[in-house]
Parts: sequence; C-alpha cells; structure tokens
Amino acid sequence: QVQLVESGGGLVQPGGSLRLSCAASGFTFSSYVMRWYRQAPGKGRELVAEIGTSGTGTNYKDSVKGRFTISRDNTKNALYLQMNSLKPEDTAVYTCQVPRMGLWGQGTQVTVSS
Repeated sequence: QVQLVESGGGLVQPGGSLRLSCAASGFTFSSYVMRWYRQAPGKGRELVAEIGTSGTGTNYKDSVKGRFTISRDNTKNALYLQMNSLKPEDTAVYTCQVPRMGLWGQGTQVTVSS
C-alpha cells in the first residue's frame, strides 16, 4: 500500500524542540524528492522544507531557516524534520508529501504554547 504516515507531533513550550518523522511505504522512497508542508488554523498550506533524493540538496522557508532541519534515511524509508527554537507561530498541522506522486500523509499536529 502506497502511503505516508507522520508521527512526532505534540505540545511544546516556546523555545523547545520536536522531531517529526514520516514513514513511507509502497514505493521506491529513495527515488523521490520529499517535502514537509504545514497549515496553521485559518491559513493556507505552506511549504516548509524540501529535500533531494540523496539528501544532499535542501531548501527551507525563510522563517524556519536556521531552526529546522530536513533529513532522510533511504535505508529506512523515512523522512524527518528536526524543529528547534520553536515559536508559537510554528503551530500547525505538519504533513509530508511526495510532490511527483501527489501523495500526502495524514498530518501531525504541532502546538507551541506556554
């Protein structure tokens, strides 16, 4: 079954950290560029980060540069998003995506609040 399953979201205080994971199955994970998106309440979905097939090419939304790190482990068919120095404005549902397939996960909620 072709699918993406996110995990690792939760409630964290401002300045804290979380690591999101996205488990891929049913396709050749290492052949595809992967992305993390997020959608905050009442706002549109926005691209947070993208990573190339080998993991060496990455791109980030300006507001998360220096705080978030996207990575992947092709041996485990897994995508990650390490989020540090979290801010209340990072609160959103985070979803992984395979752009070339139009495949989306179900999302994981991240809430940054004191």
